[in-house]
Amino acid sequence: MNRFLPGIAALMLLAGPAYSQKSTVQTDAGSIKVETLAENLKHPWGMAFLPDKRLLVTERTGNLRILDENKKLSEPITGTPRVFNTGQGGLLDVALDPDFAQNSYVYLSFSEPGEDSTASTALGRGKLEGNAIKNFEVIFRQEPKVKGPNHFGGRILFSPEGHLVLTLAERFKFDPAQDLSNHLGTIVRLNPDGTIPNDNPFVDKDNAKDEIWSYGHRNIESAAFDPSTGQLWVAEMGPLGGDELNQPVAGRNYGWPVVSWGKHYDGRDIPDPDTRPEFADAVIKWTPTISPSGMIFYTGSMFPAWKNHALIGGLTSSGLVRVEVNGEQAKEVERIPLTVRARDVEQAPDGSIYVLTDNENGKLLRLHLLE
Repeated sequence: MNRFLPGIAALMLLAGPAYSQKSTVQTDAGSIKVETLAENLKHPWGMAFLPDKRLLVTERTGNLRILDENKKLSEPITGTPRVFNTGQGGLLDVALDPDFAQNSYVYLSFSEPGEDSTASTALGRGKLEGNAIKNFEVIFRQEPKVKGPNHFGGRILFSPEGHLVLTLAERFKFDPAQDLSNHLGTIVRLNPDGTIPNDNPFVDKDNAKDEIWSYGHRNIESAAFDPSTGQLWVAEMGPLGGDELNQPVAGRNYGWPVVSWGKHYDGRDIPDPDTRPEFADAVIKWTPTISPSGMIFYTGSMFPAWKNHALIGGLTSSGLVRVEVNGEQAKEVERIPLTVRARDVEQAPDGSIYVLTDNENGKLLRLHLLE
């Protein structure tokens, strides 16, 4: 047996929990009602609130929809890019420009098809006008495009300083995550128009991509900035065990696939990160895995006990993981069991929590306190 078992990896991530969705959940914040706002979404992946409180939702099949305040889903928005809808690929995250009120820019990450069944993660933007994305243009392409259905990363976020951050993955190719001459297994940092900030750590370095912020990552589908410190946090998927919570620092190497707190899918050991001090180690590690996807820092008033804590979606842990963060330290403090594959999590304008479930019949759930 060998470490390259993409079929098993995909099966582990795509298989859903064999439980029915809960309608109420007991948490440290009290009894929570789990309300279904929308269903029949095809593997929804990302969401973002518009200023008028409508919600943009992506479906991995390639559709972008709008949920209005009457819980009605729009027909697919026109003008979105063609996607590589295979395995874990497709239309991924959606985010609004910080100056959306002035420029109407919506950003989309997606698996972009190439020649000969290859694909890579790409990022583009266009203006939302009515039910259309106008003048969509790709502003970043992960290089190179490779074959395979797994590991696209894809979370989009903006730093407090206004930089655009995109989390990527190593496309299940392992060793390229240690090679700075490609984008596999990296986090990239851009200006909002896709140009490269002059203070990126590898700008003008030989045999290194200028867009790279950090590298040695496996597959990052969870990312958020801590509003208390402005620091970036990511939760990334390990192999057989060894999911990680990291605070990526400019220029640091996070070790994959040389080290990991997990094992290869065939059961073979991988050296632990603490045996190689040149690599940055995780702040939290999870075995069994939670398969993290989606992440926010909660800032609302509906759940005071969760204020300034990170809420991380879990695919295999089937709910939300609440993490207390203090500067560079963090610890898990609670799990909110939803018995669903939690693909993305977002804070609503009223302080409730929205969760997307990753299924062929995917749902949008709303979590709020029972009255």
